[in-house]
Amino acid sequence: MINLLILPILIPLITATILMFFSKQVKTQRTIAAVSTIGTVIASVILVITVSKEGIQTLNLGSWTAPFGITLVSDMLSALLVLTTSIITLLVTLYSFKSIGRDRERFYYYPVVQFLLVGVNGAFTTGDIFNLFVFFEVMLMSSYVLIVLGGTKVQLREGIKYILVNVISSALFVITVAYLYSVVGTLNMADISQKIASVEQPGILTAIAILFLIVFGLKGAIFPLYFWLPGSYYAPPTPILALFGALLTKVGVYSIIRTYTLFFYHDPGFTHEMLGILAILTIVVGCVGAIGFWDVKKIIIYNIVIAVGVILFGVSTMNGEAMEGSIYYLIHDMIIKAALFLLIGVMISITGTTDVRKMGGLIKEYPWLGWTFLVAAFSLAGIPPLSGFIGKLLILKGSFSSEFYVGAFVILASSLVVLYSVIKIFLNGIWGVPKEYTDISKSHARYLWATSAVLVLLSVFYGLGADAIRPLFSQAAEVLVDPQIYIDAVLKE
Repeated sequence: MINLLILPILIPLITATILMFFSKQVKTQRTIAAVSTIGTVIASVILVITVSKEGIQTLNLGSWTAPFGITLVSDMLSALLVLTTSIITLLVTLYSFKSIGRDRERFYYYPVVQFLLVGVNGAFTTGDIFNLFVFFEVMLMSSYVLIVLGGTKVQLREGIKYILVNVISSALFVITVAYLYSVVGTLNMADISQKIASVEQPGILTAIAILFLIVFGLKGAIFPLYFWLPGSYYAPPTPILALFGALLTKVGVYSIIRTYTLFFYHDPGFTHEMLGILAILTIVVGCVGAIGFWDVKKIIIYNIVIAVGVILFGVSTMNGEAMEGSIYYLIHDMIIKAALFLLIGVMISITGTTDVRKMGGLIKEYPWLGWTFLVAAFSLAGIPPLSGFIGKLLILKGSFSSEFYVGAFVILASSLVVLYSVIKIFLNGIWGVPKEYTDISKSHARYLWATSAVLVLLSVFYGLGADAIRPLFSQAAEVLVDPQIYIDAVLKE
């Protein structure tokens, strides 16, 4: 089991390489991609079970002991994120069989998705801050290809903006890592945490913390660095949008969580208070966007921004219960955002439009689509006993116990805005007055719906089974609240 950590990275890497030799054989690509991703999911499940029973798992690549070599670290937070990422990628891959189009499939779509999976899983698993940058770049280079794949005018326009923002962010990332290395003399995350405690220059550490917040905030889309997200995520087709919305911003959020709990604990009165303020502003901006648009894509995209703010506000409190809620809500949001993007993709395929005012009456011909969307909408808004409610409840309890009343009130108010924004889609697009639409076979629509419904069903079980799985999230939060657990596991002290 010593190499178990690397399997969710290695399997998609090998798969992507193999798939590049079958670029014109679409059916072969589909089969290999699906089977491989199922293998990644199985490896991820085994990893979660192993971490729950045996604690944090580490792997020193090349047998170089930490902190001198590259170390992969899988605590419960990392393992849960890897598992969720693998499941979402599998279902998006299956959805793509009948939605992405053969032209894109022949142009290395499946290999690039696998490379994206390598980058995301690698970022969640690495225990080295420089290799976090490396996996970020693998993820971003894959996303550069995916955002322009198909070559439509809007994709190329938004792709230029997306690439420019991320190139600047990546350059700043390298500069910040170099700055941190000059202060602590190591790149191993556990070793950095240990050595930061002895650095007698809190001002420099605070400056580095803010630089990391800018870097990861650009990637995670927090206020005021979210400006690129609505346009860039709007451009690609539905399966790619689902991958981006569910996974990419969450890597930025994860990076903030990891660094702000492991590294920057020296001045929480400034760094974490700033994070909390930005999180609240992020929620507010997301709410304004969610209620201001009638485009189904834009509505759900701005709900991504709201979720980022909710998660990071829980982290900013440094309260154990709120931290657990943030982890729970992070996993919930990955699942439900992927499900909603895939569901609105079905609606767009049927109606031929993204404007909810031009839809209507879908419930009559596609009742299974309508009711599934309603369940997903309630879960997103945090209606009990669905998964969105559990995460927010824990964040609110932690916020009240730490006396962060303003943030707690904003989160409560945002739930009403989220509910309004998605019910607007349901009442106007799915309920509403029936309209004439372009022909699409019901079997085709039902296939797309089925893959989306699996994610909605997973979200329902995630909420109803909260008591059974809560020990996993408590274990994940414990490592964030007490970084010494992480340090001891990696450095074997």
